[in-house]
Parts: sequence; structure tokens; C-alpha cells
Amino acid sequence: MLSLPPSVRLFVATQPIDGRKGADSLMVLVRDVFQQDPLSGFLFVFFSKRCDRVRIVYWDRNGFAMWTKRLEKGRFRPTFSADGRLASSAIEAAELALIVEGIELAGARGRPRWEPAKAGLKKTHGAVNF
Repeated sequence: MLSLPPSVRLFVATQPIDGRKGADSLMVLVRDVFQQDPLSGFLFVFFSKRCDRVRIVYWDRNGFAMWTKRLEKGRFRPTFSADGRLASSAIEAAELALIVEGIELAGARGRPRWEPAKAGLKKTHGAVNF
């Protein structure tokens, strides 16, 4: 099981990739296709075409690190884009943990979460209202 803080940014490929690609080839996709900085420290997630393998690649202070999981039985069930274009989509650490554990997210529903107001804080009578 992966243990990542919720603040870690993760990006998953919207299409499967060749499962033979290594860290260098995957980081070229991150730079050229995803338009992301490979040295950002973000985690980039790729699924193989057979969906029996997942690779997570990231910059780890002094080099690229790659984590791989290959299923001996069954397949991962990532959600790929219908348009067939390779791009990236942001996901949360909790979503990745569920995917890696073999839980299908297609029918899962997220609960509403608090988000900070975009307009800023309102000030009334010397007090701050949230």
C-alpha cells in the first residue's frame, strides 16, 4: 500500500503506454506531452496497455525514481479518456491508493469537500467572517 501525504500532486496518463518504457522515456512524455516539469517532485502515473502494470515515476532530489507494480492475476481498471489522446489528469493520493489496491473507481462517488473562497475574506465590524 502506498502512503502519501494528501499534499502530494499526482498526474495520471489518460491513455495506456507501452509497459516496456523506463523512467527516462516516461519523463520525456511528462515534459513533451503533459507539459509538466519532470524535476517538480510530482508523481506521474502510467498504466500499461494490458493494464496489468502500473508505473509511478518522480524526481527524488538527485535522480529519477520509479515504482512498479505488476499484477499476477487480474487487471487494473483506470479510467482512460474516450478521445484517445495522451494527456494527464490530476488525481488525489487516496484515489491512486484505491486504484493500486484493485478497487474500481467507476461507480465511486466523492463526498463534498470544503474549499476556500476565491473572492477573499469579508470584513465586518472589525471581525473577519469566513
